Amino acid sequence: MLKDILVTYLNDLQKIINRGDAREESFYHCLKDMIEAYAKLSKISKCEVGILPKTTEAGNPDFRVWDGKAHITGYIEAKKPETYNLDPIAVSEQLKHYLATFPNLILTNFYEFRLYQHGMFVDYVTIASPINATQMHITPPASHVDELSTLLDRYFSFSLPAITDPKSLANALAKRTRFLRDEIITIELTEEEMQGKKVLLNFYESFKKLLINNLTIEQFADLYAQTLTYGIFAARTRSEGEFNRELIYKYIPGTLGILKSIFRFISLEEPPKALAVLIDDIADILFNTDIQKILHRFYTEGKGRDPIVHFYETFLSEYDPKLREKRGVYYTPEPVVRYIVRSIHSLLKSHLSTEF
Repeated sequence: MLKDILVTYLNDLQKIINRGDAREESFYHCLKDMIEAYAKLSKISKCEVGILPKTTEAGNPDFRVWDGKAHITGYIEAKKPETYNLDPIAVSEQLKHYLATFPNLILTNFYEFRLYQHGMFVDYVTIASPINATQMHITPPASHVDELSTLLDRYFSFSLPAITDPKSLANALAKRTRFLRDEIITIELTEEEMQGKKVLLNFYESFKKLLINNLTIEQFADLYAQTLTYGIFAARTRSEGEFNRELIYKYIPGTLGILKSIFRFISLEEPPKALAVLIDDIADILFNTDIQKILHRFYTEGKGRDPIVHFYETFLSEYDPKLREKRGVYYTPEPVVRYIVRSIHSLLKSHLSTEF
């Protein structure tokens, strides 16, 4: 029964509180065990609760709930039990970033649980008093068991709708690419500089050497984030059936040397955990995308057979409209391109008397 699970959970929390030296992370395994026990009780197959590394206030939420392979149920952001009032956290910049990026999120202080879906507050339940637990040092009784069951049922039953149009896909990818740039890559690069590591910094040096010799760290974070997202999109257009981070490398054409190297690192090696989590999330979004319908839409709208090129305008208009304007990324219809090519060809032949 769920009540028995909660009794064990509250007792485990209390033992840690009563030690008197606990940090927020000290309680993580209690929550992980409770969520996994609930999933088992509810006969939810293939549920794994991963504790995500986060050395700073930025980065991913504290937990990812997924099937351990491809499908992501959602995320959980936890605050220490002494955070009696979650209202200030709910309006913080950190949570705003999370809600804009992750469509299924629980915010908790281990006693109160708030559920957000598609960026909107959905429901909350308090199963015990954190004040009694932390100030009186007595295990509080479990309450509102049925309400917690309802909240967790709604959390676990969440699924992303299949994306069938380019604009919706561009919007979903743009949100995650901005988060990838600002909250993952930029922070990982800063950490590497401080710790003397060279993982992402090696790619930065390669980009400077092979592409743009005066590339700044900030520009690289932006370029690398876009490259990752767009590379995953390109791989997804070539895949059929199952699709996840480990399979991306397989679907990157061998002719794209730099991209192949980047995704060898992402798919086959050990990228930083925070980066891997976001790549998993983007791959899951694209797995739930009706790619064939989007390809067909590009074709019927006269944008040709190469959506990888033409989708970039749609993506960039959502990701960074100012950058799109600066770079002049606007679509030229394929018939116009053919007309221009034929006209230039005719002019060259008539004025230069050269056969082409």
